[in-house]
Amino acid sequence: MRTDTDAGSGTKGAPAVRRRAGVTDAEGRRVPLWQLLLRYTLLLVVLALTVGPFLWQLSTSLKGPHEDIFSSPPTFLPGHPTFDNYTRVADTIPVWDYALNSLKVAAANVVTNCVGASLAGYALARMRFSGRRAATLAFILAMLVPVEGIIIAQFTTMRDLGLNNTLIAVLLPGSIGAMNVLLMRNAFLNLPYEIEEAAYVDGANAWQRYLRIALPAVRGTLAVVAIFAFMGAWDDFLWPLIVLSDPDRFTLTIGLNYLHGTFANDERLVAAGTVIAVAPLIALFACLQRYFFRGVGEGAVKG
Repeated sequence: MRTDTDAGSGTKGAPAVRRRAGVTDAEGRRVPLWQLLLRYTLLLVVLALTVGPFLWQLSTSLKGPHEDIFSSPPTFLPGHPTFDNYTRVADTIPVWDYALNSLKVAAANVVTNCVGASLAGYALARMRFSGRRAATLAFILAMLVPVEGIIIAQFTTMRDLGLNNTLIAVLLPGSIGAMNVLLMRNAFLNLPYEIEEAAYVDGANAWQRYLRIALPAVRGTLAVVAIFAFMGAWDDFLWPLIVLSDPDRFTLTIGLNYLHGTFANDERLVAAGTVIAVAPLIALFACLQRYFFRGVGEGAVKG
């Protein structure tokens, strides 16, 4: 009897040993320990490749003038951290004026893309009119055209409109992006038609259905569009360089180029300017990440 009990306990204990050898994932599946270690190793490698350069720039921006930034082996942590490099950036170029110009363009770009892309996406997804498929195809084809192929036409258009050397000229070409329109269209397509039909029966017109039903349901995709629009306008270098000639209207990307030239060639200043340029993007994503990750579940109906 004792032998049977011992055998039974040994039989019951075997699965427990196997359970300790693996880990259950989010879907309830058993994952071997070696696969889990491989996944996290790959994630750490990707994290080092993506975040590592920014951390290196941050470390370089905090190093003093007497620290060797080209030492071998390189030293990651600064020996005597200082914020003097950020002050020197402001003394070398009017960095805050450039940042204000970039902020104006980026904020206006977010507004125009969120409003225009959502309106166009709603029309393509929820309204019936002739030429709807052709319009959708036109937005898809617009994404295939390289910017370099139309930049001369954009410049001549702005010149004919008398907008050259203005921030409006920097804003207009990217005020409504084709990719953002398609993102909003796909988000609106995922909404159940029954909800909108119920509002139509209750007497809601197209504007009311768009503002009160469709738009609140795609806030995650709106956050994605806002982040993409802000990043596209904030990081743009080629178009502002072409259309702007007055230094007082330069954006931050153009202004930071003066930190690395004939009269200024300090890698610490370049690193400090890079951190200043990246900080608003990090702050924006930190504020909108809650809605950004909800964008994958747009259109779901809660019972």
